[in-house]
Amino acid sequence: MARLYFEEIDDETENEETEDIEAAENSAYRKIEKTENSAYRKMEATENIAYMEIEDLEDIDDIKATETFGEEEYREYFAHYEERKRIRLERQQRMRKQRLLKRFLCLGAFCVAMSIVVIVNIFSRKGDREEAQDQQQTVKNVEQTEQSDLPMINEVQGDAPEEADVADNEPDAAGTEPDLEEPVYSFHDTLQTAAIYSEEVISTNAILVDESTDTIVASKGANERIYPASMTKVLTVLVAAEQITEEDLDDTFTITLEITDYAYVNDCSAAGFLDGERVTVRDLFYGTVLPSGGDAALGLAIYTAGSQEAFVDMMNAKLKELGLGDSAHFTNCIGLFDEQHYCTVYDMAVIMKAAMQNELCREVLSAHTYTTKATAEHPEGITISNWFLRKIEDKDTGGEVLCAKTGYVVQSKNCAVSYGTSAGGTPYICVTAGSTSGWRCIYDHVEIYNRYVPAGG
Repeated sequence: MARLYFEEIDDETENEETEDIEAAENSAYRKIEKTENSAYRKMEATENIAYMEIEDLEDIDDIKATETFGEEEYREYFAHYEERKRIRLERQQRMRKQRLLKRFLCLGAFCVAMSIVVIVNIFSRKGDREEAQDQQQTVKNVEQTEQSDLPMINEVQGDAPEEADVADNEPDAAGTEPDLEEPVYSFHDTLQTAAIYSEEVISTNAILVDESTDTIVASKGANERIYPASMTKVLTVLVAAEQITEEDLDDTFTITLEITDYAYVNDCSAAGFLDGERVTVRDLFYGTVLPSGGDAALGLAIYTAGSQEAFVDMMNAKLKELGLGDSAHFTNCIGLFDEQHYCTVYDMAVIMKAAMQNELCREVLSAHTYTTKATAEHPEGITISNWFLRKIEDKDTGGEVLCAKTGYVVQSKNCAVSYGTSAGGTPYICVTAGSTSGWRCIYDHVEIYNRYVPAGG
């Protein structure tokens, strides 16, 4: 029994010693493993730092040097690296500031240059206006001098011319009255006449006339030659209206194949009349103006004079009566382009003034819409419109635009002549040419009326 007891004690002692040895071994292993992991992490961190530094080095010698760095050398190198980085950042900031300064200087120089250009332009325009006013004053002085010289000339020549004038104005033996000359309309500049320089007016030529005083309110290239395009039809209806009585308006005219072919071949706007269609003379007037119909204008010319050629002779005779023979000449009644078919915006203002004195012309040129008389070809008639009047009627012109006629050919671009009244009831005539579109032409008239019609005028 005692032996068994001691054997058990020996076994327990041996087990305890075994457990102590295993615990000591495990602790040693853990310390070794911990030491190895720590050493590995330090080595890895050192390698990462070395690699990061190597990427920023500029030559291979520095890379080789870093491999042998000790802790002290590494601190010195890192401090040197930070210094170089700081210097590089400062240099970049200085360069950025220099670039911004250069940009501001360039922008400032550009603004100064543009300001100088604008100022020079303003003063040059002012000088041009003053020069124009001086020229106008010189012309007036010359005219006044000539007028003052007339009495002296009459005194030298005696009273014979005056007696001759009296004899001319007396009725002849047959008791007939002498022919009265057609009034010649002319417009003149004043010291208040403005040069149209608004950037909103795209047209290359323009004129605004106070029709009540025959004075030019504003102008731009008013005496330069233009191609009037379908503004020609203002003179067409004026010449025809002077030859046609009220009773003739209900007369009928047969549209021929020659007329429709002429309008088609020359790419004219058309009222829409057909070959063989019998239309009234009144419809020819409205068809000439509202849709700017080449078929209607040619039919009106043939009805009035027998042929377009004869009618054109009448048109040019009318130009001479109006005092425009030296600056205007027409070759057709429609406004087709021809180098010999020309006038000025000043001439067109004179023609418009003459048309406004004719009741029939004024009626036709003021119509916004019109429906032709029913025919076999058009049982319900043809409804036609003056689109210039319909488009400008809701625009603010400071008054009301009452009459108008537009035109377009490639050589003259878009042009128009309008007649309107200001808020105070003063009548004005506006003519433009050389605009870029039909709408732009309308806005040119709106701008001219708004900008240059005197307030309360």
